[in-house]
Amino acid sequence: MQTIQHETKKLTIRDLVTTGVFCAVFLVFTILGAGFFAPNPVLTFAMPCAVALVTGPIYLLLLAKVPKHGAVIILGVLMGLIMFITGMYWLWAVAYVVMAVIADLAAGSRKFKSSNMNILSFIIFSLNPMGSYMMMWINRDSYFSYMVGKGTEQSYVDTMEATAQGWMLPAMIVSIIIAALISAIVGKVLLKKQFEKAGITA
Repeated sequence: MQTIQHETKKLTIRDLVTTGVFCAVFLVFTILGAGFFAPNPVLTFAMPCAVALVTGPIYLLLLAKVPKHGAVIILGVLMGLIMFITGMYWLWAVAYVVMAVIADLAAGSRKFKSSNMNILSFIIFSLNPMGSYMMMWINRDSYFSYMVGKGTEQSYVDTMEATAQGWMLPAMIVSIIIAALISAIVGKVLLKKQFEKAGITA
């Protein structure tokens, strides 16, 4: 009996397929959320907030469909890999993985059945872009040199650098938290039946 219980905690082939599908959907919604903001060097600072605002329901549904350790980590690794391949600052990829691990542990602490902990998990996960953006305030020269080296236009970088103000860093963090919370609450309402079926409670 203990062996069977142990095995059920592992990700099955079906779980991996389901996770893969949700990763693809999450990527699509991330692109939709970022599409209007990322190309603009001024509006790019609002991009993490926009992405958090549209991805909550997908994230929470993933936890409902695959309530096991590992699904969120896979999502973080794949998204981080995509960020790295597409030329984003390397710390963004690292932050995706780190935040995914923390988010996985947060939701897993209540066996993925607590609505509130799943929402907290999503908020934590949504902070991943700050792994990149914070470097503009920590080491600006290194950040912009890296971006230019990866193919970002100098004019884009110059405008972005001129736009970045000290107050924007904490404002971005707060906006991500608020947007993620709103997105998760909306997702909780829209997918109420799905969560009840999965045994997720407050």
